[in-house]
Amino acid sequence: MGWGNVWLFHLINNVRFEHLDSMMLLGTALGNHQMFPIYLAALSLIAVVATNRIPVANPIQYRSLTNLWISAIAVFSIAYLLDGWLLGVLKPLLDFPRPPLALPVGTLHIIGQPEYHHSLPSGHSSFAMLVVASMWPVLGRWSKVAGALFVVWVGMSRVSLGAHFPADVLAGWLSSLMIVIAVRYAVSSKNKLSSVKGYTV
Repeated sequence: MGWGNVWLFHLINNVRFEHLDSMMLLGTALGNHQMFPIYLAALSLIAVVATNRIPVANPIQYRSLTNLWISAIAVFSIAYLLDGWLLGVLKPLLDFPRPPLALPVGTLHIIGQPEYHHSLPSGHSSFAMLVVASMWPVLGRWSKVAGALFVVWVGMSRVSLGAHFPADVLAGWLSSLMIVIAVRYAVSSKNKLSSVKGYTV
């Protein structure tokens, strides 16, 4: 728990003001991996709307945007499975203590049901990064800003609620980001191979 991890935890966890807990609970709820079906359905609907806005007279642009959305949704789905597997292995293997177990009683604020084990990496932070990183290629400028803020919001919520240390959040972000990059590379390579051979999958 070095590198200022405990100090940074207290800096975030000790900030309290009206409605903060509600905001942080909402951030945690939106970063729950059980939201995957809802996000997948919403993104699929957005993809349909976005691609249907392309004029019929521009089939090249339509196909390009359609392939971009299909690839992004494929990356999201595949990376979700891999990320879940990785978290299922790392959390019990490392078995790092969560703040309520690692820190003295009365020195932190805990909102909700306290948890004591499997702290690193943070699953909520990992999932938030997974959503945004997977969709990054199809996001506009302001959507990317909103996505980045969403990732930070979910990560901060885990510390503010007393569920994770900042290092857990950072580990969740990095592990998920690496998975998304690897899956995107694999999907992009498959698309290029399909294009060269003249068929689609």
